[in-house]
Amino acid sequence: MTSFIKGTYSKSIYETNTGYCVGILRVIDTNDEQLVEYVGRTITFTGFFHELNHVDTYLFYGKLVHHEKYGDQFQVESYERSKPEEKESVIDFLSSGLFKGIGEKKASKIYQAFGKDTLKMILEEPSNLILIPTITKKDIDVLHSTLKEYESSYEIIMYLSELGFSTKDSMILYNTYKKKTKQILEEDIYQIIEDIHDLSFKKVDLIALRKGVLKDDFIRVRAAILYIMGEVSNTYGHSYYYEEEIMNYLPRVLEAVPDRQKVTDALLDLETQLKIIHKEDRYYLKEMYEAETLIVKRFRLLNANKEKSSHKILSKIEELEKLFDICYNDEQKEAIQKSYQRDFLIITGGPGTGKTTIMKGICELYRQMNKLSYEQFLSKVALLAPTGRAAKRMSEASLMPASTIHRFLKWSKDTDKFQVNSYNKSKVEMVLIDEASMIDTYLFANLLKGLSSNCKIIIVGDDHQLPSVGAGQVLRDIIESQMLEVVRLKEIYRQGRESNIISLAYDIRNEEIHEEIFNQEDDLTFIRCRDDEVMNTICEIATTYKDVSYKKFQILAPMYKGLNGIDMINHKVQEIYNPNDSNKKEQKQGEVIFRENDKVIQLTNMPDENIYNGDIGLIDQIELGSKKEIKIDFDSNIVKYTPANYDNFRLAYAISIHKSQGSEFDIVVLPIVRGYHKMLYQKLIYTAVTRAKKRLYLIGDMDALKYAVHNLEVDSRRTTIKEYLIHGIV
Repeated sequence: MTSFIKGTYSKSIYETNTGYCVGILRVIDTNDEQLVEYVGRTITFTGFFHELNHVDTYLFYGKLVHHEKYGDQFQVESYERSKPEEKESVIDFLSSGLFKGIGEKKASKIYQAFGKDTLKMILEEPSNLILIPTITKKDIDVLHSTLKEYESSYEIIMYLSELGFSTKDSMILYNTYKKKTKQILEEDIYQIIEDIHDLSFKKVDLIALRKGVLKDDFIRVRAAILYIMGEVSNTYGHSYYYEEEIMNYLPRVLEAVPDRQKVTDALLDLETQLKIIHKEDRYYLKEMYEAETLIVKRFRLLNANKEKSSHKILSKIEELEKLFDICYNDEQKEAIQKSYQRDFLIITGGPGTGKTTIMKGICELYRQMNKLSYEQFLSKVALLAPTGRAAKRMSEASLMPASTIHRFLKWSKDTDKFQVNSYNKSKVEMVLIDEASMIDTYLFANLLKGLSSNCKIIIVGDDHQLPSVGAGQVLRDIIESQMLEVVRLKEIYRQGRESNIISLAYDIRNEEIHEEIFNQEDDLTFIRCRDDEVMNTICEIATTYKDVSYKKFQILAPMYKGLNGIDMINHKVQEIYNPNDSNKKEQKQGEVIFRENDKVIQLTNMPDENIYNGDIGLIDQIELGSKKEIKIDFDSNIVKYTPANYDNFRLAYAISIHKSQGSEFDIVVLPIVRGYHKMLYQKLIYTAVTRAKKRLYLIGDMDALKYAVHNLEVDSRRTTIKEYLIHGIV
């Protein structure tokens, strides 16, 4: 049974322009025993609303939740209001301030004339009000128009709810379009997908079909094209698409075969409306085309700037060597020198080439050459990385604060927009970006929008690693274009030359596998076994490292499902590391059981909590009963989760190779089996191998490893940044 509270609205504590409100309700009645104590008192409520007033009585449907900071709150899922009918209520309503110029005296006279039918009369027969003394034509117009608008807005909310939109979605829709809501939904219901980021194609399409939109309706075909281009981009990382490709996807999305001419017309219409860009035989989403061209223009502009004088730089680098007790090789000296001379520079290299060491030198050289105090340096320079883990590593290596790009750009979860943008630029004068292979086209473009046009940009990364999860391959494109200033680090540090792990990484880059490299030293082990023996071998190794810090030991795998998938590994290793214990509380979520002290990984960005996708922590405490809650410790940052966001994390005894990017672990276990099928490709395996610092175990089939090392096709992406850099923007 859904709980409800009935009462009158007292005041608002917090509101957003989407209709979200935190407020106070004076409770008159409830059907929930937990809430009986609030009858005759006030309670804090949260939810999405239209206009709340102090006169109507409201029925809020939802549940009681407990907020760690603010205490008990009623979380409203839907609500109803009842128009006032009693004398005091009607008079209070009319004189509430909603109707300009109507005070208590005029309101009383109106009620005396029409009684409980007052509101009905104002709506249906407003001319009768002219018979009431002191009521003017202006008063009548205000009363009629305001009450009509008040009723109309509520009717629109009800109309949206009846269509199938949730209360939250209905409120967001109404607050976006106001009086035009019905008109927009009647003309093209799919327009709302482009205007409101919270509403997906699938959600709106379901309502559109219920509403009577035909499967091959022109507006549906047009919306499906945009949806397909976005989905294919997210799945395969492409920047553009061909008409035939779009035609092949449409029947799956529409569940109907559209007429070819209708598709051609839809593409032309989208092009005319500037929602897509058509260049030769390629179709781009407008946002993607603009992102790629912005990146090309900015990088070219900065790269063309005149070099600063190299006077005193070499002597300064010698001072850095003494300061850090290090001896830079020639490539590293070139990188540090050019980082000062150039306004745009890319530094690329594999493991063991000293990229992290160079970043520290770049920062100190910039500080000294510009005669900055550390405080001044921090206000003028930003150290950035795409993930929380990468930012933390960058900070530890440079001894300077580092941030995720999302945090630097002040990303808002509510609007899915960056608050640092073209209209509100950062004042930093230089950004140093690490792990750049992970940055997708959209994120790179948004970063450039938030930086002044003359901000120095130093990009550091390994273009042999996996490309970004999002669309594009910016680092690879700008390096392969050979049109921008790049310093390639090839020489490996002495420690790297002695590492079999690093030797394996370079063999993989060169599409080679030398079997004799394995099992010669403790740092690199290959254990051959059949697919059905892999799990037991993983468990044996995991048992060996049971007492090692969760931050130092990590199992990586390419896939979640299957005999040797991440889900199964997590289930088996959890029983070794954190078995069922009567002293530990546990919470079942789907097929997974979470226990106190479990190792977990964050799956989404939560900037307000300073937690980001890929961060790893331990479950500190599980609260059961009415106040369900899971507290997770991320390096002493305790973050609280309610059941509504339990899907924001998962077990992390084993994690995906993609999620491991930007991280390093002392000991890595990597199963390599034929059962992984399409996930066996060079960049994936290279990325996994380069996550290990001290020991790497590969378990499974040597032929599967060789296949992966020679498989270069899987990560092929269609982009145009490289082409635009070489030939210019068409």
